[in-house]
Amino acid sequence: MVSKGPLLRLLTAINRRRMKLLTGLAFVAYVASVWGNFVNMRSLQENGDQKVESKIEEAVAPLREKIRDLEKSFTQKYPPVKFLSEKDRKRILLSLQLKSGNEQLNHLFKMKRNVEHWIGHENFELINHDVVEPLYIEVDQIYHLASPASPPNYMYNPIKTLKTNTIGTLNMLGLAKRVGARLLLASTSEVYGDPEVHPQNEDYWGHVNPIGPRACYDEGKRVAETMCYAYMKQEGVEVRVARIFNTFGPRMHMNDGRVVSNFILQALQGEPLTVYGPGTQTRAFQYVSDLVNGLVALMNSNVSSPVNLGNPEEHTILEFAQLIKKLVGSGSEIQFLSEAQDDPQKRKPDIRKAKLLLGWEPVVPLEEGLNKAIHYFRKELEYQANNQYIPKPKPARMKKGRTRHN
Repeated sequence: MVSKGPLLRLLTAINRRRMKLLTGLAFVAYVASVWGNFVNMRSLQENGDQKVESKIEEAVAPLREKIRDLEKSFTQKYPPVKFLSEKDRKRILLSLQLKSGNEQLNHLFKMKRNVEHWIGHENFELINHDVVEPLYIEVDQIYHLASPASPPNYMYNPIKTLKTNTIGTLNMLGLAKRVGARLLLASTSEVYGDPEVHPQNEDYWGHVNPIGPRACYDEGKRVAETMCYAYMKQEGVEVRVARIFNTFGPRMHMNDGRVVSNFILQALQGEPLTVYGPGTQTRAFQYVSDLVNGLVALMNSNVSSPVNLGNPEEHTILEFAQLIKKLVGSGSEIQFLSEAQDDPQKRKPDIRKAKLLLGWEPVVPLEEGLNKAIHYFRKELEYQANNQYIPKPKPARMKKGRTRHN
């Protein structure tokens, strides 16, 4: 007879081993299950990430393409310039004039559009500053052109015109003195007034009404010339004086009231071309690129006395109106209005001095220049029509009992 005690102990030991084995197998199965789930989840996550990345790439790809296109379109292409070594480079200040009165902001916008092809260039900076206030910068050359130049503009605010041409010139001369710069004054043929000498050479002293409506500009420029030569004699400042005759070309303000802009604008819009007086007054018109070449030649010359810069090809105002009508192909009529007060009857430069000492003379034919200006004005009208603004020519001041003081 077998004892139950040892048998029970054997069975118990076997069951324990079985339980341990089963527990081990269950643990292994659990671990395998967890690992499998982890691997499956990782695989699903990777697949999901790949799908998300793929979708993101699909969405971003067109944006990247657009950015590349924008970068290409905004890549500024500047006009070509001659490379100069460091020792030959000059820091040049060009003082320009904003319009006075209600059109100041409009003209500021216009001026920025005129130089937008230079904005961003490493050698260009646009400074918004009133020359009536002192300016403290380091420069080598100063082209002082700051002054309204058309009769409606300088007559609009004669005191500001005088301040610009006197205090402004004084400040520019003070700057030139401080930094040892050379200054070129953009003077005008208006210093000759209504001339009694024809054509006008640089030795002619002029015939100007000092209290007339144009005097703020005419006498302002005459005083500016006096200041230049006072600074040259007393302080040793290098000065150049350009007496500029009528100039036109693209980028001139359409509403500035001068004869070229008025006639082109009126012809393009089918309005009567307004001639003040009988139209027998004469003018000589030069294209803007000829003037720029003359200014640069004068600045870099050794000529310190005044020099006329203009086109000696003389036309009456009536002839000029008829020429613009023909070039535009306009059916506009010519309307004669009262003569403007103190309007010069003749204007023609004697440029023998510029030819001899600067080797300069105008090269752009009148009709070629006018066609370029007409093309520009036509584009400007299209641009402004899209912006709901149609410019109107400014009238000259009517003659009110012409008085002249001899």
